[in-house]
Amino acid sequence: MKLAAIDIGSNAARLQITNVLHDGPDVHFKKVEYVRFPLRLGHDVFTIKRISPEREEKLVKLLHSFKLLMELHEVKDYYICATSAMRESANCSEVSAHVQSRLGMKIHVIDGSKEAELTNKAIITYLSPDKNYIHIDVGGGSTELNLYINKEKVAAKSFKLGSVRHLEHSESPVTWRKMKEWIEDHVLSVQGTIIAVGTGGNISKIYDMAERKEGNAIPREEVVRVQTYIAGYTLEERINHLQLNPDRADVIVPATDIYLSAMKWAKATEIIVPDVGLKDGIIQMLFEKHNQPRQIKAANRSSI
Repeated sequence: MKLAAIDIGSNAARLQITNVLHDGPDVHFKKVEYVRFPLRLGHDVFTIKRISPEREEKLVKLLHSFKLLMELHEVKDYYICATSAMRESANCSEVSAHVQSRLGMKIHVIDGSKEAELTNKAIITYLSPDKNYIHIDVGGGSTELNLYINKEKVAAKSFKLGSVRHLEHSESPVTWRKMKEWIEDHVLSVQGTIIAVGTGGNISKIYDMAERKEGNAIPREEVVRVQTYIAGYTLEERINHLQLNPDRADVIVPATDIYLSAMKWAKATEIIVPDVGLKDGIIQMLFEKHNQPRQIKAANRSSI
């Protein structure tokens, strides 16, 4: 059985197609297709408060291509989530209706709590029951914070801080202060060490550039080192010399500011970066819809 997740973010839109393999009582998730396109809805929404006709047409074309890929893969079920850029757009309803009428595809515009809930489905297997974690998920338009104690989420909050919003200078200093206060109120009272968990494309790229083995935590100082290294290059040099995608090259430094600030305020000295995100949580949700819960042995094993 193949399932598909479409994540329409503020910076990019992603399609992931996963094959669900049953091995006796165990289940393996095998990624068979992954496409990411830098749609940049946030550039419109965080500046002119709506999605422009030109970018709306790009969205329709992109979703049409995703639809064709899903048909070729004979996907059994799919789900489309849109996050902060779409939910803050003044013409969100019109754009969603346009997509529905032209393609027959329903866009589910989710709030920050739903976004965090879905991402939680993907990361929970990476957490140890005897440790405390602050999960930091930085997108293009919002940052989701989740506090886990003994693998149980005890607090969560969404903030209007994101890499594209930060780049467009459309975030409020008040929001930064509120995030700091939330962390101090909820995290600093926790007994024991706090470990940061980072999800999102920018922290994944920082992790890759730190050249650590998958699954190992990296110190906060190493995140600072890699960020400083990237910041030392011009935008053109980041694209040509560091070979970063153009839509990654301009947001990776401001995005890392958010991760580092949250880590500093939480007094987290290291961060783990599991290779999962919202799209993986959507796949898990679809799996639960079609199957009785089983033990998942090898989530997100990729063949691409």
